[in-house]
Amino acid sequence: MIRVLLADDQSLVRAGFRALLDAQPDIGVAGEASDGEEAVRLIRELRPDVVLMDIRMPALDGLAATRRVTRDPDLADVRVVMLTTFELDEYVFEAIRSGASGFLVKDTEPEELLRAVRAVVDGDALLSPGVTRRLIAEFAARSKEPAAAGALSALTEREREVMALVGMGLSNEEIARRLVVSPLTAKTHVSRTMVKLGARDRAQLVVLAYESGLVRPGWLG
Repeated sequence: MIRVLLADDQSLVRAGFRALLDAQPDIGVAGEASDGEEAVRLIRELRPDVVLMDIRMPALDGLAATRRVTRDPDLADVRVVMLTTFELDEYVFEAIRSGASGFLVKDTEPEELLRAVRAVVDGDALLSPGVTRRLIAEFAARSKEPAAAGALSALTEREREVMALVGMGLSNEEIARRLVVSPLTAKTHVSRTMVKLGARDRAQLVVLAYESGLVRPGWLG
């Protein structure tokens, strides 16, 4: 059972998400929070698998709450998906850098929300359809001069290649087609790369791809 915590200051939003999630045989809502402070407290208490975290909340906003969660070693297994009203919310960029596993717009289709919850549990980054490359482009535009790529020395040439493709926004299936391998093989390469670099999930791998200079602005095509 995938345990989800809902953090949103709008009770109607929480009620809608709860009704959808609790209707699934493999997903259940572990708790609800109406502000960031309560969200962090409940996350530490309940240890959910996934947190659906609104960006704008009273007391402590979702971005600050996410930083507290992702920087706590005891909560390393908790995945945070940010919720926003707008696809290009100004805080989404920093949320990804802070360790969030992705974000969804609140009016996303129910099937997409369910896919999101299941995907982040499997270690995948989750971004609303059509937004991945734009978010990466935004990261590229804001990123500083690449740091030394010494951290990548532990990677094989194929793992570097896979990491670059992840950084360009390709899914495992797209990577598999590009490299002429099976999707399972592509996923294995991605997983090994994350382990070697200590990345929480795919979203952080994208960040590292840019910060190391492995992927540069203008490579998105």
